Amino acid sequence: MFHTVNKERGGDLAGTRVDRRVRRQRWLAASLALGLGVGAAYAEEREVLLNAGERTLTFDWPMIRVGTGEYPEGPTGVTVFHFAEKVLGAVDVRGGAPGTVNTEYLKLGYDLPEVDAVVFAGGSWYGLEAATAVASAMKEDGLRDGNAFSAEPNIALSVGSIIYDFGARRLNEIVPDKPLAQAAFRNARPGWFPQGAQGAGRMAMSGYFFGCNAMSGQGGAFREINGIKVAAFTVVNAIGVITDRDGNVLACNRDPEWPADMDTSALLARANGPLGIGSAVADPAGNGASKNTTVSLVVTNQKLSPAELNRLAVQVHTSMGRGLQPFATQFDGDVLYAVSTAEVEEKLLSSAEIGALASEVMWDAIIASVPEQPQHPTPQPELKVGRALLDQYAGVYEFSPGVSLQVVHKDGVLRATATGRRDVFAIARDREVQLVPVSSTDFTVANRYPLTLRFQEDGSLLVNPGHWQQLSRRKIPM
Repeated sequence: MFHTVNKERGGDLAGTRVDRRVRRQRWLAASLALGLGVGAAYAEEREVLLNAGERTLTFDWPMIRVGTGEYPEGPTGVTVFHFAEKVLGAVDVRGGAPGTVNTEYLKLGYDLPEVDAVVFAGGSWYGLEAATAVASAMKEDGLRDGNAFSAEPNIALSVGSIIYDFGARRLNEIVPDKPLAQAAFRNARPGWFPQGAQGAGRMAMSGYFFGCNAMSGQGGAFREINGIKVAAFTVVNAIGVITDRDGNVLACNRDPEWPADMDTSALLARANGPLGIGSAVADPAGNGASKNTTVSLVVTNQKLSPAELNRLAVQVHTSMGRGLQPFATQFDGDVLYAVSTAEVEEKLLSSAEIGALASEVMWDAIIASVPEQPQHPTPQPELKVGRALLDQYAGVYEFSPGVSLQVVHKDGVLRATATGRRDVFAIARDREVQLVPVSSTDFTVANRYPLTLRFQEDGSLLVNPGHWQQLSRRKIPM
């Protein structure tokens, strides 16, 4: 059965602020001993969310433990799947830009359960350390002692993949690092999985191909038939759009002229870019079309051979082209792991039957990945904000060393220009953009993509307040 339980933030599955100083003491001591300095020792403290989730899939399968960790400041995160015992794994890699750890070993086809964990992370290739960090945590915690010369090798094998969550979608280069991955692993629990923009999917997006540029996330689903269990998990960061079983696009920042019930065929018909493609070449939000990845995991409790498990990975991965359109393009880096826990040794279903079932479960997971979309604020052009307030808002706001925004007050109007190395969402570096008031503190721009700039009492500027917010520090009052 497929179960969903809703949890409000603050509940037992909600985000928890943790103090990382204890975990970092040994890093600080080691780095200082090597003369690397405090900066290399992760001395900066950051808010951490562990096991956060507002929509949560629950399922009965003690073999699968799930932990998530997030840096809301990014935002970015990591999702860890830890198996109670070593399992047999296979992998299918597609698309033009994959980022993986230890996948080549899974392709060798050894009939030996060796996989301990599958790890998904943001941070692009920098996030790959999350996979090795989980293996290190197993050794540090005594779960795997690293003795390769015993009768049964006891080395932790953690495989993993990353999504690209940098670029114009966020205004800093914070990555899910070793401490975050190990905290997520150590807080993993069985029978639950947070849906939407959580864990590794905290800053996932979808639909660049059509200029939709919608918020995405991670999704999971579970079914059991006559004792055979199948679970599917995915972090959807695809260039394609997410579609339901009727072909409807589930998340898209539509052009005002587009009908609300558009499918991919209608999107292609209305596309106006080169070769009939909308934003794969020209991306109006500046997000870049070549940085997309969907990473997935399918698990069954029936024992499968390496060949059967490999075919399961291929079959399920192929089926994902129904829920993600287009899928596995040169701009994607798609990876799917298939795992057999071998708890049921009797061959009750063929691998093809398990594949057909798992393909449907994976489509459920893709649909479940879609979070509630941010809404574009309603401009109030006639609203008159006092000149004293506008003068107060003027200044230079720094989001990170390479991203800043200059706001000026001209004749009762606020205007903004990006002044760092990159644009600030729809605010470019080469031209001023008028900020249209929404309230006395909130402003937006004339664009179809949701954008709110909130000037706060402490002098900072908060962009897109809420789950995907970005905070700046004021540098120079104007």
